[in-house]
Amino acid sequence: MLKIYKQSETDLLLDRLQARAESISPQIVRSVAEIIEDVKTRGDAALRDLTERFDGIRCDSFYLSPRERESLSEKVPPALRKIIDTAAANIRAFHEPQRQSGYIMSNGGRVMGQRVIPLRRVGLYVPGGTAAYPSSVLMNAIPAKVAGVSNVVMVTPPKPEGINPAVVYAADVAGVDEIITVGGAQAVAALAYGTESIPRVDKVVGPGNIYVAMAKKLLYGTVDIDMIAGPSEVLIIADEEANPSYIAADLMSQAEHDPLAAAILITTSPELAHRVCEEIKGQIKSLSRRDIIRKSLETYGSVLVADSLEEAVRISNIIAPEHLELAVRAPFDLLGEVRNAGSIFLGDYTPEPLGDYFAGPNHVLPTNGTARFASPLSVESFVKKSSYIYYSKETFEAIGAEVEGFANAEGLSAHANSVTVRLKK
Repeated sequence: MLKIYKQSETDLLLDRLQARAESISPQIVRSVAEIIEDVKTRGDAALRDLTERFDGIRCDSFYLSPRERESLSEKVPPALRKIIDTAAANIRAFHEPQRQSGYIMSNGGRVMGQRVIPLRRVGLYVPGGTAAYPSSVLMNAIPAKVAGVSNVVMVTPPKPEGINPAVVYAADVAGVDEIITVGGAQAVAALAYGTESIPRVDKVVGPGNIYVAMAKKLLYGTVDIDMIAGPSEVLIIADEEANPSYIAADLMSQAEHDPLAAAILITTSPELAHRVCEEIKGQIKSLSRRDIIRKSLETYGSVLVADSLEEAVRISNIIAPEHLELAVRAPFDLLGEVRNAGSIFLGDYTPEPLGDYFAGPNHVLPTNGTARFASPLSVESFVKKSSYIYYSKETFEAIGAEVEGFANAEGLSAHANSVTVRLKK
């Protein structure tokens, strides 16, 4: 089920992953562009028509009322409430130290500084497909609230049976201000442009299907976004002492997300590689999403046998995975060599799902190799910065000629003149 590569075949694995990242249909781009234009032009009327077309529901009001929110939250079993409460506390505790403050520099007649300003209004997309994701609500909304965002609005597709109660409860715990029952590319467009009933936002965050991801990509610039998230991926580096049962389970935990998910093992032990493959055959039989797992592993599941752990880390840095597990004897010894990874999981008892749900670090991570230059969602994702400058008359006159000379050197005479008129006696 997993394709096994030798280290000399690394380029074949990299080519396979690159093809995965580039597999977007032009028809999807056209369809999303048409939806965006429709919402931009017709506003609420377009949202109603598109919601009926894609979700089979005609909405009178897009907003979930406070009474509806309370009723749905009350349906969540106490045990699950406690889990969500604890996870939320862990996430909040991890993100609180990320708060930033501005600074000021004063020297003689000069005052300069930087202000850190929370975004005013943020939109959070929550999928409404075959699975519900209260964890995504927590991971996106809590950092925004810690950053000081005054209004967090959640959009999610309507369902005949109603919104998942656990999602609504998570929204309450995380401080989501409004819940709007609109989904798909049309929801992203509504957040970006605003409609008669939905004010525009400054930023759109949260996962979604390929149509949602494409809408975010096409609307970037009209509105800020968190990232263009691709299918999930995990890369595990393992030595000969690693537990094949654990590794097989962790690979499948990512493969069950999507047929396009990538589960990769890089190991120094050919024996371990084969034992992991056997473990997958045994464990997959009892898993509810085994058809998706099987398709994912057959398409992108890979094992690469490396000559050394140093080579394994080097190859991992090229791939720049969303999730990286270090299933080795001394994981902290390798940590300093890792340059490119969204989130890193150390040791046998830190599986990737621990980060997905509970530990505290954000699970919104760069995918498709973008961990080479991108970071996980954080409090910083929800603030902007402005600089400011003040010069007194005397201080300005002392350096004015230098500014004037710089402007003239660049051939910008009007810039120079802006200084010159102030230097005239």
